[in-house]
Amino acid sequence: MESANQFLKVFRVQTRRWLFVVLVVAVTHLLFQSLLLPYGKALRSLMPDSEVGVHDESGLPALKSFSKSVMVRNPLTVNASDLMSDSVFKGSLEDDEDSKFGSDTGDDSGLREVDGDTNNGIVSEGKGQDNPIELVTDREVDDDSVAENVKDLNDLSELEIERIGENSATVEPAGEAKQSLPLKQIVQPNLEIVSDGVPEQHTSQSIANIGGEKTLSIVSPLTNITHLKTEESNASSAASSAVPKSDIATSVNISALIGSPGKKKMRCNMPPKTVTSIFEMNDILMRHHRSSRAMRPRWSSVRDKEVLAAKTEIEKASVSVSDQELHAPLFRNVSMFKRSYELMDRTLKVYVYRDGKKPIFHQPILKGLYASEGWFMKLMEGNKHFAVKDPRKAHLFYMPFSSRMLEYALYVRNSHNRTNLRQYLKEYAESIAAKYRYWNRTGGADHFLVACHDWAPYETRHHMEHCIKALCNADVTAGFKLGRDVSLPETYVRSARNPLRDLGGKPPSQRHILAFYAGNLHGYLRPILLKYWKDKDPDMKIFGPMPPGVASKMNYIQHMKSSKYCICPKGYEVNSPRVVESIFYECVPVIISDNFVPPFYEVLNWEAFSVIIAEKDIPNLKDILLSIPEKKYFEMQLAVRKLQRHFLWHAKPEKYDLFHMTLHSIWYNRVYQIKPR
Repeated sequence: MESANQFLKVFRVQTRRWLFVVLVVAVTHLLFQSLLLPYGKALRSLMPDSEVGVHDESGLPALKSFSKSVMVRNPLTVNASDLMSDSVFKGSLEDDEDSKFGSDTGDDSGLREVDGDTNNGIVSEGKGQDNPIELVTDREVDDDSVAENVKDLNDLSELEIERIGENSATVEPAGEAKQSLPLKQIVQPNLEIVSDGVPEQHTSQSIANIGGEKTLSIVSPLTNITHLKTEESNASSAASSAVPKSDIATSVNISALIGSPGKKKMRCNMPPKTVTSIFEMNDILMRHHRSSRAMRPRWSSVRDKEVLAAKTEIEKASVSVSDQELHAPLFRNVSMFKRSYELMDRTLKVYVYRDGKKPIFHQPILKGLYASEGWFMKLMEGNKHFAVKDPRKAHLFYMPFSSRMLEYALYVRNSHNRTNLRQYLKEYAESIAAKYRYWNRTGGADHFLVACHDWAPYETRHHMEHCIKALCNADVTAGFKLGRDVSLPETYVRSARNPLRDLGGKPPSQRHILAFYAGNLHGYLRPILLKYWKDKDPDMKIFGPMPPGVASKMNYIQHMKSSKYCICPKGYEVNSPRVVESIFYECVPVIISDNFVPPFYEVLNWEAFSVIIAEKDIPNLKDILLSIPEKKYFEMQLAVRKLQRHFLWHAKPEKYDLFHMTLHSIWYNRVYQIKPR
């Protein structure tokens, strides 16, 4: 009996122990299931056996290739081998709603139209052939260019979420005309740059259409944010059928961009905190030219002495009020410009770095909004007059990368993280400094880059801070340095084989439209422009986005050719291709963009051929234009026609054309920046 009781005691103890062990195992299992459920695949992708390292012999950062497929916004199929060797790009390109009625800046979310000079959108790159990729590109939508840190998804406002949805998913706002939207493309393997301790945040998107209600859900595994995009009622549907599609799209965009009060907005959707007037820019430029700001070189160079001698000759140029080759009113000082240009043509030598792999380096884009950086790259790398093979003979050093191709190749869609792009260029600069002695001599002050993408100021910050930067996004409040950096014209090229197609416009007497604008409502400013002037005055042809089709594109061009003044408002960023389009079609540009430094500002007198209006003066736009005397208008229109030659690309560069003007401004700023040893 006693032994039976002991047996029962032991049995109960063992039973309790087993139950406890089973309970612990069950709880542990449930805990791991709950933790791993959303991130199981992500955690497994971090295992060493799931990745393949790709090494670049040039010393640039290695890309890691993961087996997991990911949806990216790049309209190119890019893989690891493409980045390190000559590649074949296949892009399926569609019309962007803004290309139908004028090009845009920093803000296009669709794909540009492919002209007939490409072979079904397929461009091959052959060894030893001069066959650069001709891509029509779309604008990156996540334009918080000056933000130093990545936004946390917890801080996403309603406006930000709406913007992500509008540009990153195939969403059709209520009542808006059906538009061609960016093509989603699966890229395998996924390319990622591993940055220093910056966690990547992914969002998942879904679209539902429930009972006439269009819903965009943007769900983050960290925050579980859900945002309802729009609601359609029967009444609104009936009303929209009676209104032109472009008007509906305009009203939707205006309400979306103006937003509701009290909501946190992104920087690009808010007016600048400080405004630098054009007169203040003049003072800053003169002050910086009087006092050299570049780093003093660590050791003297014969090339520095040649540049200093050129500076002396430029300043001694005889004053002239007229010139047979140049239209003097276009320039701040036509004599100094001409003398500087002659010295550049006679003296300047540029070393073009061969380091870096395609497609980010040495692969120009010759069509679309970013054509400026592509055309300059193509013409500079193929130039025999300025380019030298011996870096000891060079006055300047060119780093031939494409800011647009950098975004294509490396930006992970919906990551809202551009740290890897900046890290890539940082490591490129470090590899240049380690391999060559020239960077360290001046800290990069005699090096230059040419970049048109809106993100370029952010991507080149700090590690390329002393370089001369030719940027389309020339914002004095976002790091652009007057007197050192160059405002690069943003040129929308529709045909790479014929960049001068449709050039010219009607004579002043046949321009019966006072002012014209049409385009997407990106940023905070354009909705304000339409609020005051759309359908308000027959003399003011102010429109929103126009419907698709070749007819609309030609209508846009004819409007520019027939208008006295062409309105050039900023988009998400300060730059706009409409400035150059206006010159292209001989229409006087009206720039409405606070803190924007106009192209080639160091040598051109923009008051002679343009109207610059403060953003706060939009309500008085017509009064300001009507206050300009007719004689003054004729002088400005003539100046625009004379100016046109300085803003044109040619397959073979011509004297005073856009290639030479860009190179001259880089040379000119270096001349006034250099310090003697």
